[in-house]
Amino acid sequence: MTANLPADRLYNLLPVVYRQQDETRGHPLRDLLRAIAEQVQLVEDDIAQLYENWFIETCDEWVIPYLGDLVGYDLPPSAAGLPHTPRADVANYVRAHRRRGTAALLELLSNDAAGFPARAVEFFTLLGRTVALNFPEADRGQLANLRDMEALDLIDSPFDRLAHTADIRNVNARRVPGRHNIPSAASWVWRLRAYRVTHAPAYFIQRGGQFVFTFSVLGNHAPLFTNPRREPETTTIAGELNVPAPIRRRALAAHIDDYYGVDKSFVIWYDDEEEPVPAGDIIVADLTDYRYRPPSGKVAVDPKLGVFSVARDRDVGMSVTYHYGFSDDIGAGEYGRTLTQPRDAVVYRVGALEQFTSVGDAVDQWQQDEHRNAVIEIADSRVYSENIAVEIGDHASLQIRAANRCRPVISVLDRYASRGESLHVTLSERSRFTLDGILLAGRPLQIEGIGEKPVNARVTIRHCTLVPGWSVTHDCTPTHPAEASIDLRNIAGHVIVDHTITGSIVISDETAESEPLSMELRDSIIDATDVELEAVFGPAVGYAWAKLRILRCTVVGRVLVHAIELGENSIFTSEVRVARRQIGCLRFCYVPPKSRTPRRYHCQPELAEQAARDRAKASKKTPPLDPDEEAAQARLRVKPRFSTLRYGAPDYCQLAFDCAVEITRGADDESEMGAFHELFLPQRAATLRARLDDSTPAGMETGIIYAD
Repeated sequence: MTANLPADRLYNLLPVVYRQQDETRGHPLRDLLRAIAEQVQLVEDDIAQLYENWFIETCDEWVIPYLGDLVGYDLPPSAAGLPHTPRADVANYVRAHRRRGTAALLELLSNDAAGFPARAVEFFTLLGRTVALNFPEADRGQLANLRDMEALDLIDSPFDRLAHTADIRNVNARRVPGRHNIPSAASWVWRLRAYRVTHAPAYFIQRGGQFVFTFSVLGNHAPLFTNPRREPETTTIAGELNVPAPIRRRALAAHIDDYYGVDKSFVIWYDDEEEPVPAGDIIVADLTDYRYRPPSGKVAVDPKLGVFSVARDRDVGMSVTYHYGFSDDIGAGEYGRTLTQPRDAVVYRVGALEQFTSVGDAVDQWQQDEHRNAVIEIADSRVYSENIAVEIGDHASLQIRAANRCRPVISVLDRYASRGESLHVTLSERSRFTLDGILLAGRPLQIEGIGEKPVNARVTIRHCTLVPGWSVTHDCTPTHPAEASIDLRNIAGHVIVDHTITGSIVISDETAESEPLSMELRDSIIDATDVELEAVFGPAVGYAWAKLRILRCTVVGRVLVHAIELGENSIFTSEVRVARRQIGCLRFCYVPPKSRTPRRYHCQPELAEQAARDRAKASKKTPPLDPDEEAAQARLRVKPRFSTLRYGAPDYCQLAFDCAVEITRGADDESEMGAFHELFLPQRAATLRARLDDSTPAGMETGIIYAD
């Protein structure tokens, strides 16, 4: 675009005599030339934009499809529904064209087309073959040296450097893909992300002659993950420091300065010191059995377990900053969230350097001030071990939330042996309560309506983690597997659970005099800790007086409710039973056999069973196939399989690699069912596959291998 020029630029070109005459007549000529100048400006701008339209960075929006067609760009059908920016896609496609034939292009495509961190590997460089003595090739695969423990530790990983015998199987084979062949290359991709926890207390374990701590505040073993850094050059192949991979013990021992530091993967502080423990005082050790005792003044770290140990010469607490692995922005975490609040809400900030140092003090101050709407915001990632009881009056609202990019932990204390403790909230008529970004451990969240009749209130639980089973042991086993994490009593309004990990939900309304509680569960994991236990239920393990809307959720456990208005793109691992089947619908869900539900549309395993019966009836094999037997095999095949169902593991509730395609692509938009639907993993993988096929040189085969 040309710069805006003065409106009188044409008028100023006239001789002075004409301008003087025009002034005596009231400037009619000046007004005419101003109108002409506007049109001249438009023509000049259009001419300038014609030049800008040659470049994808500066062209108009309507030109982008034409430039894309000019360079051969085409959006793969598998990318339908994926969020994408056409300008960036075409620009990345042009950039990829310039680098075709290079190994680094595989990583570039993985990042640009699918958003996967990746490492490119050319398998022909790892083939064992005789090399001429006069022309040694240092980048070729090496013979196995049993003294090189680092190389042995990396066998069959993305960073393997040993020589392999030839594998003639295709790298893209559907059943058993091969790897090491002359035309084979691969893009190793990571599905998990590295999430940061900043200056949080470590969990203390007393172990004989030493002090043992876990990085996880819950006391479970959780591997430390690398905080990935950008590669220095676009032609450089990614290393272990450039991807969100678990930190190996040997890698940490060899490169402690690359992993340890305030802005790096992890760092440790003594609570009585402002400066972190020096890198020279860190010892890498195997602490599987907690037997290793570090020397005085040293700290032994096991990144594989997420555990560290200090000598007993210093009886002081420890704080840590570290990175853990998880699949998506679900549950409490230090990621960006959109924060909203009433316009007249008063904000009480809680933190080590804030006005209040405990949540209870902020609650007490709010109740003394008698403000109608309030927000209690926790501005750090510390642990708040306290009992909290809140009473919200009529038409009032309260938010207890984490500040953006903070992950505070509320650990409810069990002070009294004679009664159970909880984070207790009492609601009145038309009141509102929001819990946002909090990790709650130790006891449940109990929300109760005041009075004899159910109160009409609104509850929102978003981006929270209410630990399933209240807390976990070192191996992620829940300590109280049969206990509920959310206890709703005497509530008749509306409850929303959004992007949250929670244990069981119990809904109690003994009177049933009002309409059922309306509850919406979306993009969440409801984990009863065992498929044989109840995930959503009512008093005495009966039907909950509630109407559910379940959207893109993974439910581990049985569901017993009055009605389900809508179930969509969700996985139910155990039977679902509703009292009222006449209303509602389940669509594109996995619902176990023998469930009692409203009408279903395109649900598994019924769809797979019917297809198997139809194939058996149409088959002309001798002897004929038994339709019932084929349906039973199809039912077993499409049953969802997970990497693990133990909360605290990095791949918690992630669909396994051998999970049936009816589940991994079974949603209405061909994404996966369950809580991680919005990751669009199948579409991203298919888009990457299309881009790799488009950019792979003739005679080469490029595969996609998942590293986690």
